[in-house]
Amino acid sequence: MSKKNQLSNQSLKIPKGIIVTAVFLQSISSKLATLFAAKLFTTPIKFKAPKREWHMDEKSIQSKLFINSINKRIHIYQYGSGEKKVILVHGWSGRGTQLVKIADALVDNGYMIISFDAPAHGKSPTKSSLMPEFIASIHEIDKTFGPFEFAIGHSLGGMSIVNAVKQGFKIKKGVIIGSGDIIQDIIDDFIKKINLKQKIGLMMKEYFEKKFNEPMENYATSNAALHVKTPFLIIHDENDEDVPLKAAINIHKKLLESKLIITSGLGHRKILGDKSIIDNIVKFIKE
Repeated sequence: MSKKNQLSNQSLKIPKGIIVTAVFLQSISSKLATLFAAKLFTTPIKFKAPKREWHMDEKSIQSKLFINSINKRIHIYQYGSGEKKVILVHGWSGRGTQLVKIADALVDNGYMIISFDAPAHGKSPTKSSLMPEFIASIHEIDKTFGPFEFAIGHSLGGMSIVNAVKQGFKIKKGVIIGSGDIIQDIIDDFIKKINLKQKIGLMMKEYFEKKFNEPMENYATSNAALHVKTPFLIIHDENDEDVPLKAAINIHKKLLESKLIITSGLGHRKILGDKSIIDNIVKFIKE
């Protein structure tokens, strides 16, 4: 199998039945297609944790934490016993043990890990979520388990960390891996994957902005970065099938202090277990 096909297989696949439904609704009504797409956009897929994550699940001290601002509970993992704490934030349709290889390396270097299943992910209840709920979870975890020295996030988790820092979450350094950036770009990519017309993406963004009474681009990582002074390490693969490299480059330009590492052949998820990347993360944190 070619490298490109291997990387394509890492990307989250949308079931054919959902795509057929979306296209059918679009043929009837743009509004119906928009509502269907919006519901799908906020509903993560829960995947079983692979065997490589089992030991983190077994060795963690686990608990539930209520997030009052969103009226939801999340599942917490406390891993390791070091004095200095690092929060790990998974991406969309991920889980709190997904960054296990990074967690193991940090525990070996004397850090304590706090990670969590975001609302509607992993062992956390409910069926829907959005980035503001990831951010609210970070703030509540900080109040309960903080202070944190460092924060590491993958994909949507990276976006959430930068936005949380903008909102007052204090850390010494941050690491974001495969992070998205512009919200409309993310929506457009999602709409393309379910074979809908671009106008549905514009309507969906308008729907969310009316629902939450806030411009969605307030959460674009590069926009949040303009208000962030915390040093960040940005890691992104040039072959990332889920998030284009331009997102990392744009974020890098907007952050006051950041270092960008561009990899090749690791895609969106394999990058989380790469030894060289993990060594770079530990080095950045310990510098």
